[in-house]
Amino acid sequence: MTVLKEILLQLFLALMPFLMFSVYYRDQPRNFTKKFIVITGLISLFLSMTFGASAVSGYFFDIRYVIVFFGLIFGGLQAGIILLLEFVLYRLYLGGDGTGLAMLIMTIMFPLSLLLWKLYLNSRRKMPVILLAGSVFSLISLLLVYLHNPDSIEHNLMFYIVVIPAQNFIGSWLLISLFQKAVIEKEVVINYAQNEKVEMISQVAASLVHEVRNPLTAVKGFLKLIRESALERDRVHRYIDICVSELERTEYILSEYLSMSKPLKDHQESTDLRHLLRATLEVMRPYANMNNVGLEEHYSAGPVWILANPEKTKQVLMNLIKNAIEACYDIPDGKVSLDLTATNGKATLIIEDNGIGMTEDQIDRLGSVFFSTKSKGTGLGLSFSYQAIRAMGGTVSLKSVHRAGTRFTIMLPLSEQAAG
Repeated sequence: MTVLKEILLQLFLALMPFLMFSVYYRDQPRNFTKKFIVITGLISLFLSMTFGASAVSGYFFDIRYVIVFFGLIFGGLQAGIILLLEFVLYRLYLGGDGTGLAMLIMTIMFPLSLLLWKLYLNSRRKMPVILLAGSVFSLISLLLVYLHNPDSIEHNLMFYIVVIPAQNFIGSWLLISLFQKAVIEKEVVINYAQNEKVEMISQVAASLVHEVRNPLTAVKGFLKLIRESALERDRVHRYIDICVSELERTEYILSEYLSMSKPLKDHQESTDLRHLLRATLEVMRPYANMNNVGLEEHYSAGPVWILANPEKTKQVLMNLIKNAIEACYDIPDGKVSLDLTATNGKATLIIEDNGIGMTEDQIDRLGSVFFSTKSKGTGLGLSFSYQAIRAMGGTVSLKSVHRAGTRFTIMLPLSEQAAG
């Protein structure tokens, strides 16, 4: 039982970089960095050496080779050397009869790890290389320990033939394969999210081109009247005021639209959700008009302050409003209504449409990555929106009836500014 506990502990410590990646990068719009690999590798190596398994005093067995190999694969040579230096310094600090042997094994193992790293990078099939690495780490360790101190193996045979292979073989397989899978899935999510944003921007851009022509046409007409007609001074001034107003409205819509393409920052600040919603609606209104969908809005009396990332919150609002508009494509008199209130320390936003609605199965799967009710959708827009709302401490509830419309209810905590 003690041997099993030691093996499980080392395997858990081997998985720490994977677990940290899954937690830290879950809601991040980017993938891991070499700095992340170095930091998590240093932590995992330190803990594994601190709680290493031992059958003979002074001899410690852990997943050091696995961590160094992991650092080489995902962090490069620099990360591998940093982890190697940590091992050397900490092993000298721990001391014991096996210090010299540990240094000898690592002297042989590190160059072999470099060769295995190159083989891994150049191989299409990664799993055989991972299993080969685990085998090499186990066999060389056992061989050198036996040559250095055969009695220790003979008297603790079960420990050596179980613990060392299990730690190195299973540790390599679990850590590298799971981390690689997580990295690939994260890259797919990032790419799909970028494509979804580009597609949404292109659709809104098409509607804006259509909508912006209206005020520009009005401006053009009034300018022609001013140039070609003998008008009273007061009327000329009125026409000029109308032109300026139309141009300002066009400029505002375009600037709000262009703000979508700015990179999202991670900071949070006190944000007026009412103002943000109105600005978002100005951007989305041309898209709704192009698709013959009406937008209705109802707001609370004053500002609705929440603690949020304004750009990310605007992206969430655009995703939800755009989905509501698209749900009304084939509906006569399509309508999307938005109702924002602030009561009992909560900001409540209801987005309701009279569109096609959803079935119970679609509702259950909504918000999952790669599931969408649209034929060309990825589901990442709603997945991103759900995660962003939860990150702000909010909740999302959904009520939908097939062919009878959908209602999203988003509740977010008001900030201290609102409470004051």
